[in-house]
Amino acid sequence: MAEDINRGMCSRGHEVTVLTSRMKGLPGDLKEGNLRVMRVSCLRRQPFRATFLSMAAYLLVGLVPALRLLHTWRPDLIHVHFAVPAGALAWMLQRLTNIPYVLTTHLGDVPGGVPEKTSHWFRLVYPFTHRIWREARQVVAVSAFTRQLALVHYTVSIRVILNGVDLHNIKPSRKKVDQIPRIIFAGRFIEQKNPVQIVRSLAELDGLAWQCVMVGDGPLLEKVEQEINARGLKERFTLTGWIPPQEVLAWFDRSDILFMPSLSEGLPVVGVQALAKGLAIVVSRIGGFLDIVDDQENGFLVDSTDPTGFSSALRKLLVSRNALQKCQRASLAKAKQFDINRVVAQYESIFKDVAHG
Repeated sequence: MAEDINRGMCSRGHEVTVLTSRMKGLPGDLKEGNLRVMRVSCLRRQPFRATFLSMAAYLLVGLVPALRLLHTWRPDLIHVHFAVPAGALAWMLQRLTNIPYVLTTHLGDVPGGVPEKTSHWFRLVYPFTHRIWREARQVVAVSAFTRQLALVHYTVSIRVILNGVDLHNIKPSRKKVDQIPRIIFAGRFIEQKNPVQIVRSLAELDGLAWQCVMVGDGPLLEKVEQEINARGLKERFTLTGWIPPQEVLAWFDRSDILFMPSLSEGLPVVGVQALAKGLAIVVSRIGGFLDIVDDQENGFLVDSTDPTGFSSALRKLLVSRNALQKCQRASLAKAKQFDINRVVAQYESIFKDVAHG
């Protein structure tokens, strides 16, 4: 989403420079019109995962090039996603240059938001995060749930701007539904995403026609494979491993239902992309999914503690083509609420207020 916001700001005539992590095969410095991308080496090895060490390295190695940049090119403000590590860098830059910053916070920024991923390092960094939040000129949360949880820990003003997508570029490219409906999951194979539950739920629907593709990688991949094999479902599952974002969207074009039985979520971009691609959606009744799904309209919200509820919701879509197509049409209609142009306009309004305040 950050890339879409930056490109949207450039299309409105603003100059944007991005300071981000360097990855193998990507140029260290890239200029495209009003957009410049500077990449710093910070021990990051995977595009879909940042370790605590790589985040600490980004903070250390990013400070000097950022100061050099601000010495020759002084922006009106700094916009950062995540309080750690980017917010910490913005806080230091504000202290040194008096350039204000806007913080966009995601669920992983908030203590308790994704405990299985962040609880161990929040023990170290949480005492230092309060000033990052408090001294931001404006804090933005990507979902109402993220804002609500953040306010438990941080006494600041927080606005909500939902994640958005470019509806024009990712509109559906095929007519649904296939003879054998395809169910898709896209995300990290970690406890938060609950990927093993996908196999268990679909095993209860073995007598119905379906195929499932699971896109992503992570520590639970082997456990998912073992569960698939143990239930004799190898021919019905496709595991892609990590693939680039455009390939994920291509799989959405060939799919009918997004299934994510997550234990916690902010507002996952893949959920918004699924709306734009016209997929019916079956997800947990948690977090940002409440912004994406109107229960029994464009899909189903299921209590994460009710495993049989997932298979029941999927069954309703698999046994009735009319019900599936109704949900798909409703998703396409709801996607308009997440148009990236609306998102960019909201950020632009905030940026103008900060720059002129």
